[in-house]
Amino acid sequence: MKKRIVVTGYGIVSCFGTDVDHFYEQLLQGKSGVRPIEAFDCSTFSTKFAGEVQDFSVDGYMDKKQARRVDPFIRYAMVAGKKALESAQVNEEALSKLDKSRCGVIIGSGMGGMSVFHDGVKTLTEKGVNRITPFFVPYIITNMGSALLAIDTGFTGPNYSMSTACATSNHSIIAAANHIQLGDADLMVCGGAEAPINPIGVGGFVAMKALSEDNDNPQGASRPWDTSRNGFVVGEGAGVLVLECYEHAKKRGARILAEYTGGHINCDAYHITAPVEDGSGVADCMKKTLENGNILLEEVDYINAHATSTPVGDLCEIRGIRTVFGDQTKNIVINATKSLTGHCLGAAGGIESIAAIKAIETGKIHPTINLKNVEEEVKDLNLAQNQVVDRKVRTALVNSFGFGGHNAVVAFSQFKE
Repeated sequence: MKKRIVVTGYGIVSCFGTDVDHFYEQLLQGKSGVRPIEAFDCSTFSTKFAGEVQDFSVDGYMDKKQARRVDPFIRYAMVAGKKALESAQVNEEALSKLDKSRCGVIIGSGMGGMSVFHDGVKTLTEKGVNRITPFFVPYIITNMGSALLAIDTGFTGPNYSMSTACATSNHSIIAAANHIQLGDADLMVCGGAEAPINPIGVGGFVAMKALSEDNDNPQGASRPWDTSRNGFVVGEGAGVLVLECYEHAKKRGARILAEYTGGHINCDAYHITAPVEDGSGVADCMKKTLENGNILLEEVDYINAHATSTPVGDLCEIRGIRTVFGDQTKNIVINATKSLTGHCLGAAGGIESIAAIKAIETGKIHPTINLKNVEEEVKDLNLAQNQVVDRKVRTALVNSFGFGGHNAVVAFSQFKE
């Protein structure tokens, strides 16, 4: 018998702040969190805007001296991770009652400590090797968010990071669920954190010509499935879940937000940045997610799509969805959180999983904004075009696909005793 795995907490750091309910309310209102970049001088860059983290503070969640030293992605992981535990009602008293050897952390990052790396290289070239901070290596490596959270909580169970580009969060969630399923852990904190809004992070994507350059209309620049889309908008933040074995959650009287019902990972093995045009890799990943969770096609009411606003990727994903769901596709609401937040890279799946769980909780699916001229190939589908969709969500899929052909899909369902 498969163990039931439930979601008991969530924590977020986003362009809308660090409160999950406020975050989702902004999504429901169709507000864009994309703004001109303030983190650094980007006047010479062809793209000057991003989904930058706003209203962020480590107060009460990290030692301020340590927070100044670490990379922003670590700060995001720590705050989102501890907020997820708060949401799961794991306070100091509850923490003391947990078997910490059966609690773990898997919070991944696609790019790691880019700001610390950028500053370290600048120090090396301008001041010499003896001036590099001794914290350089610890605070650029992707596992440090998981490690520092474990140090603060005392969790000695499974602990590492995943790094599969934009599929990182979903890979982390699936790995955490597998540890619970295998009996390695009772509780796992999992998701992703990313902080690429710095000169080298944004500059790298500019060099690839991957970003929209709509500097005159930054809030309208992320427009998945629109015929005029011209590249993605980079975002940042963290999305973290607390997963538990159902029996463990029930025993401690935890509030259950949703049930994790399945997940699958695979690889296109096709191209370093482009997906297979027919969406076959995506289709296989979704199909096996449904099989993993014993989910019927007609039980899926909502798909939070990867939908980055790139000319090629958006339609490949839709083709994959049609391959799996056939005529049922027309009955599914498909939306794009990235139209509001930008593409948060390794954090995207965690943030979008929270959006999916909130849809299950509220019965309201947030709009895809900036859709004016919809691609002919998707005109027959319900893309939540510029409006909230009221829908009882029994099961939601969250799709994440990364450079290198990494695909990861997770499924969450309404919890029933």
